[in-house]
Amino acid sequence: MSAVEDTAAKVDSPPRTSWSAWVRYRITHMVPEGQWLPDRQPSYMASWIYVFGMATLVSLFIVIGSGVVLALGGSEWWHTSNVGHYVNSVHLWSVEIFFAVMAIHLWGKFWMAAWRGGRSLTWMTGMIALLAAVGTGFTGYLSQTNFDSQWIGAQAKDGLNSVGLGAWFNALNPATALTLHIVVLPLAVGAIVIMHVILVRRHGVVPPIGAEEPTS
Repeated sequence: MSAVEDTAAKVDSPPRTSWSAWVRYRITHMVPEGQWLPDRQPSYMASWIYVFGMATLVSLFIVIGSGVVLALGGSEWWHTSNVGHYVNSVHLWSVEIFFAVMAIHLWGKFWMAAWRGGRSLTWMTGMIALLAAVGTGFTGYLSQTNFDSQWIGAQAKDGLNSVGLGAWFNALNPATALTLHIVVLPLAVGAIVIMHVILVRRHGVVPPIGAEEPTS
């Protein structure tokens, strides 16, 4: 190995001097410098179709924030407290908005063929995030502790049994549904969404079909 190649290998390898240098190395290799929060965007970004991705993130933040407040109050306090009624309503409607704008976002990216330009993993993480969010919403309905949740749980039990999943998940067990809803599935959704955002920042937003890729 020549001296030049040896120097290049050392530059491209993680530094061992300090943890801050190692973190900086990982961040700059994950997303190139200047692409995390760019101050300039291509002209086609003025289209409304590019708004729904950020709207999905904002609504997700509200869902998580209101959900944390509900979880801190216990499993039934939103039925007996005026504040609980309000927070529960915020949580419900933010979930409704989240799924609405997420559906528009995914459909828009589907018709734009958003997997172009090496963005296939970005597209797949978006679809996986939708599936994980559907499971989170389903367990949320089961955790309402009211007649609706009992009815949904009874119907879901029969459906899950019919496809052989009843042994893995009992829809009539409120403790299991609540644990999945406030711990397991939100962590999965959060991790997938973070990965999705990192990929978007790494590869950039997809241009409309026929438009040229922006050059850095």
